[in-house]
Amino acid sequence: MPLHHLTPRDQQLFLRYGRGPAVPVPDPLVHHAFERHAAAAPHSVAAEHQGATITYGELDRYADALAARLVREGVRPGDHVGLFVRRSIPMLVGLLGILKAGAAYVPQDIGLAPPSQLAHVIRTARTRVILTLADHTPRVPLPPGHTLIALDAEPLPRTPGPRPALTPDDGCYVLFTSGTTGRPNGVKVTHRNVANILLTAPGDLGIRPGDRVPQLLNIAFDMAAWEILGCLSHGGTLVVRGKDITATARTADVIVATPTVLSGIDPAACPRVRTVAVAGEPCPRPLADSWAQRAAFYNCCGPTETTIVNTMRRHDPTAPLLTIGRPTPNNTVYVLDADLRPLPIGETGEMWAGGDCVSAGYLADDRLNAERYAPDPFLGPGHRMFRTRDLGRWTADGELEHLGRTDDQVKVRGFRVELDSVSSVLVSVEGCARAVTLKRDDRSLVSFVCPADVDPDAVRRAVAEALPYYCVPTEVLPLAVLPETDRGKIDKQALLRLAEQRTGVAR
Repeated sequence: MPLHHLTPRDQQLFLRYGRGPAVPVPDPLVHHAFERHAAAAPHSVAAEHQGATITYGELDRYADALAARLVREGVRPGDHVGLFVRRSIPMLVGLLGILKAGAAYVPQDIGLAPPSQLAHVIRTARTRVILTLADHTPRVPLPPGHTLIALDAEPLPRTPGPRPALTPDDGCYVLFTSGTTGRPNGVKVTHRNVANILLTAPGDLGIRPGDRVPQLLNIAFDMAAWEILGCLSHGGTLVVRGKDITATARTADVIVATPTVLSGIDPAACPRVRTVAVAGEPCPRPLADSWAQRAAFYNCCGPTETTIVNTMRRHDPTAPLLTIGRPTPNNTVYVLDADLRPLPIGETGEMWAGGDCVSAGYLADDRLNAERYAPDPFLGPGHRMFRTRDLGRWTADGELEHLGRTDDQVKVRGFRVELDSVSSVLVSVEGCARAVTLKRDDRSLVSFVCPADVDPDAVRRAVAEALPYYCVPTEVLPLAVLPETDRGKIDKQALLRLAEQRTGVAR
């Protein structure tokens, strides 16, 4: 028995805390939920973008027509179709059309992704058919024998084609993560995975017909699927943003964002917002508190490989800790040691995820699959678990504390330092809203704080009072804003370059 080394009490708590509720999923194919709303309220607005709108009925018909075209091009269940687009209404037609054709969509922001990355995605995902927008067709590095369809340029047939037979274990999308080697890794996520988080509470975020949900994030980022499919599977109106994020958020009822993106939005300017969910990177406590005083604020966690998020917690600003909560329905989380043995409640270990969130794996990378996925001894035969590389521990009352990434544990002067622990002290200082700490070399750390008027000496003193001397950053650089990646996360490489420019010393 994999729990025999634990005390009877810890065995009981391991099972109680680590398993999310068993909940039926109303539809295992997520686009069928969209189709139900299209049938029930065809004249409701499904999406708007820069003054243009499309109803549920229109979006359903256009997607059906595109699906018929894709089937004629030879697209079948199990295939992958490239969706190389910018934010737009045709992007939604493409996404749903691919799902209706039985394939998995492979999204890339055609305006941001370099040609070398697009070529890698085409090669790895074997996308024989690629959808794009007319203005961007020259950017697609199309190999011989591949088909390129411009969503906004070609007339579509009026009649839908035959509906392919799909199972919940067929692919919904393939997302390419940044990858630790610099080469993006393709992760295949199934309908079972996606429907499980989007069509059950709390992952459904309480979205109701007519609710406005902004589409803020990069289409190539898995949280964009939460925005898009989460909205359209519940009858909401997706508000596809232009350049002004704040203007889009101002009319929203439900917001999904990274903490970096959310930090640029003033809660007071968004009086309609009733629900907010953040994930993708650690959330600063001041940001969580400010939004939780106005709306239901969910702090969430989960890598792409565990389908958007697999833990959620509605944050109470009076709570002593900002946690990532508990496993979402039909999912599990285990805090394990290096030998994959469960740790006693309260001890820090690596979080492994199990249940219906666990994706189908990496494309064309058996070595990485063997390293990150393993048989799940706790759920038994036929189940797999995923190594998240997140550090965590259970609180006494069954909440998960996120304690950084295993790759954020660095050595400075021979001592092990958790970078997120340093940043947590920094944001606890009054006036400091955001903080990031990075290893500069084997002897020093550098921290970046927002806003620009934070006193560097004051925050360094706070770290010195709370943590050992080797955790105190050598430099603290106040900034008005922190640089972002194209996926709305903090750009750590840009920060390190900035530190070198500020000091004039390349270390």
